[in-house]
Amino acid sequence: MNDSQIGQNMSTRAEPRPLPENIRSVQPGGGTCYRIELAWGRWRRWWLTHFRPGYVKRMAELRQGDCHGAPHEVIDSRDLKYCRNVCGCSWAEADDRFRWRRLIPLAPWGTAELLLMGGPLLVLTILAALSPWPWWYLALPPAVMLGFIVYFFRNPPRRVPQEPGLWVSPADGTIAEITQLAHDDFVGGPAVRIGIFLSIFNVHLNRSPVAARVIALRYLPGEFLNALRSESALRNENMWIALEEDLPPHRRFVVRQISGAIARRIVCDLRPSEVIPRGHVFGMIKLGSRTELILPAEGGLEVKVRIGQKVKAGATVVAEYKELEVRS
Repeated sequence: MNDSQIGQNMSTRAEPRPLPENIRSVQPGGGTCYRIELAWGRWRRWWLTHFRPGYVKRMAELRQGDCHGAPHEVIDSRDLKYCRNVCGCSWAEADDRFRWRRLIPLAPWGTAELLLMGGPLLVLTILAALSPWPWWYLALPPAVMLGFIVYFFRNPPRRVPQEPGLWVSPADGTIAEITQLAHDDFVGGPAVRIGIFLSIFNVHLNRSPVAARVIALRYLPGEFLNALRSESALRNENMWIALEEDLPPHRRFVVRQISGAIARRIVCDLRPSEVIPRGHVFGMIKLGSRTELILPAEGGLEVKVRIGQKVKAGATVVAEYKELEVRS
């Protein structure tokens, strides 16, 4: 299924497409930390099934939706972390015993990396700090490395603009490209591509630029060129996300998560047909990368950013369709 087929008949609402076969997880590229966390999940479910059957039964009674498509048993919300995009089950906010985790200002998909990489560094820092002088100076290098790992996976709160017609940045970083496209198949006509480079010091969570409905996703394995190079957009591993504005006139647009030389794990937990609000966190790219936003180049569009400008996901306005103000 190509972009033009997905976006055909532009006068009607787009029809959501099922996930392709190579997207069986929110992190289709896998990874060592990812596999270790999945192994931990298998052990945890075995323990709960054998030693806490009452809890398993109670959570099953409270569960909503269909678990069909999940690669393993879904006992509680922790089991949806890497597979919520392939099944339709969930728990009401009041019934989710792990809703408190959403209050932690860290990326939910970085837990394994924080524990596996940060844990040993924390132990080394404590042991060195407890050593007699001058050996306690050795605590500084692991402490700095630990601080960087925590800093990388930070998830700071963002104040999302609510005015109509505004489109916010899908990523933190620096505007590296603003290109006029003669035609984009999914958008269905002329478009504007805004490319954002994320260094290792930026927040790496991705957010929705506007309230939108998810139409289709496509994961393309590829190379891991430096995200500053223009050809990285064509050759690097990436996740192509087709969306449709939830409010009239239901513009179609694309967000692309692109890996970099260091970043090799793309996370996207979106389900086809679900509706997400402006500023909604839907994924991340781990360790330096590039994100693109492709918008319809139609009347009333005003690009609000310039090349070299720093932007923040969910907070910085990158574009505005002014005719929406008239319609409202």
